[in-house]
Amino acid sequence: KGSALEASEALKKPLLNAGDGAGEHPTQALLDLYTILDEQGQIDGLEITLLGDLKYGRTTHSLAKLLSRYNVTINYVSPEELKIPEDVKLEVSKSESVTQREFSNLDDVIASTDVLYVTRIQKERFEDQSIYEAVKNSFIVDCKTLEKAKSKCSVMHPLPRVNEIAVEVDSDPRAAYFRQMENGLYVRMALIGLTLDVL
Repeated sequence: KGSALEASEALKKPLLNAGDGAGEHPTQALLDLYTILDEQGQIDGLEITLLGDLKYGRTTHSLAKLLSRYNVTINYVSPEELKIPEDVKLEVSKSESVTQREFSNLDDVIASTDVLYVTRIQKERFEDQSIYEAVKNSFIVDCKTLEKAKSKCSVMHPLPRVNEIAVEVDSDPRAAYFRQMENGLYVRMALIGLTLDVL
């Protein structure tokens, strides 16, 4: 989509899309998938909940599409104004191995979730700031939230965060987002190495 697609059409060399506005973020999806595998030991059979700004959250678009290659359940939890785009759901639905479900309340799925992928509400994406103000604190994950979660649930976030994950969660062993960030270094190094044909 957007500038990444436009650039790729003009290039004769491969293009690594490291983020494209509110559209896609495939390199983030690769490191997210690696983190899920590293944290959970598998991908097939997991229930993965995407929480927050799913409309503009490009990381969730790319991750949902990548997860469609596996046997997983994807829960989309968001305010009505920030639901996952229909085109993303349609693409994911082409896979017969994925179950997609939509919710507006995290409590409906937190107890069965293996991976909780939290995204921030992105103020810069809103043309109407009154809508942002209405939804900005829709979901805040704190220690009380995690009391309802599995003991092996992995809490992920593409970072940076605003207030959607309380700082108190950082010391919970289920908080995987700093390990996820470190994994980003290794995955992107590997991508660059593959591109330069040094791996």
